[in-house]
Amino acid sequence: MTKFLLAVHVLAAILTVGPVAVAASMFPPLARRAAAMPGDPAGLGALTAVHRICRVYALVAVAVPVFGLSTANSMHVLGSAWLISSIVLTVLAAAVLGALILPRQAAALAALTEHDGSPGESDPEPVRSASRRLAMSTGVFNLLWAVVTVLMIVRPGSTTGA
Repeated sequence: MTKFLLAVHVLAAILTVGPVAVAASMFPPLARRAAAMPGDPAGLGALTAVHRICRVYALVAVAVPVFGLSTANSMHVLGSAWLISSIVLTVLAAAVLGALILPRQAAALAALTEHDGSPGESDPEPVRSASRRLAMSTGVFNLLWAVVTVLMIVRPGSTTGA
């Protein structure tokens, strides 16, 4: 059962966190491009799609810690320092995504369409400024997940011999 839980945990991480990390990283340059080319429906469409990917995959990514905790429980490592550290970093990553990235993406989309709902009538400077902060938040999010991944691979007491 442990191998099954671990396989589902790893697959869930790859298939959910990976797309969020990539889509969140794509959003700031797409926002700057959409702000620079007002009236371009393709730019706004791409931005909307990337934001939707972030929102949906963020919800589905709840499976990662659920299966991770189930795996840890079946391996009897719930009290291990590396696991507790991973849990704390995962909570921080989720907070960065939920409190900073997703709201800032929504605000950038709103700023690009704020007047009558049609693109091209917004001031691009607030979007450019917001995209810089958003890029920084996304970098922190991705760094947190990178550290969690390393902790999961090179954990103390690993049976891999590493």
